[in-house]
Amino acid sequence: MRWKEAPLRLALALILTVLAAPLRAADLTIFAAASLRGPLDTAAAAWAAETGSHVAVSYAGTSTLARQIAAGAPADLFIAASTAWMDRVEGEGLVVPGSRVHLLCNTLVLVATAPAAPMALSDLPARLGNGKLAMATVDAVPAGQYGKAALSALGLWDAVAAQVAQADNVRAALALVARGEAPFGVVYATDARAEPKVAVVATFPDGTHAAIVYDAARIRGGAPAAADLLRFLQGPAALADFTAAGFAPPPPP
Repeated sequence: MRWKEAPLRLALALILTVLAAPLRAADLTIFAAASLRGPLDTAAAAWAAETGSHVAVSYAGTSTLARQIAAGAPADLFIAASTAWMDRVEGEGLVVPGSRVHLLCNTLVLVATAPAAPMALSDLPARLGNGKLAMATVDAVPAGQYGKAALSALGLWDAVAAQVAQADNVRAALALVARGEAPFGVVYATDARAEPKVAVVATFPDGTHAAIVYDAARIRGGAPAAADLLRFLQGPAALADFTAAGFAPPPPP
């Protein structure tokens, strides 16, 4: 009887092995701002090809990721689109001391559903009419915070605030414009570059909002190999992927 059961047991074992293969746990996990989707995937794949280590990237709004890390979510690296949110995570003792670095910079732009011609930012209230202005959550997500600050500095916030359609993250705001659900949106230049269904119609002056700097840091309790991955992301190959997507190198120390 046992010999008759052996082939069945072997078959079941093989099935379980095949089913388990795609569920291989990641060697390293990155929590990253949604605006990094694309070039960070490319860099992570290059790292995996070079080292054989599997990297999983979890994308969301920086504020959401920071709260998840504070709640104990397992992450090896955190890349934030806001130095303020990284300050919070570091202030709670969740960052490996000395691991925090400036990784990249970005630019804030006004986009419209394509095709669209350049316009003056001061014309936004009139051009918006009864339409919606897509933005990431203005009181929590960095892209939304930068956008609100810029519009306020230009004296435009009060005129458009009631028409702002807030999204969970900047890519979700971009999607509203791409689908024509909002005629205008405030996003990063890199987001606009990645979406052919929108056009950049204006760029917000740097002085109207805080510098858009992406900070990266290792998270306490993470794998030691995260240090090597972070160095790789600062290296020339990864930087080439990021700059090709429209990001700028980090500011000088």
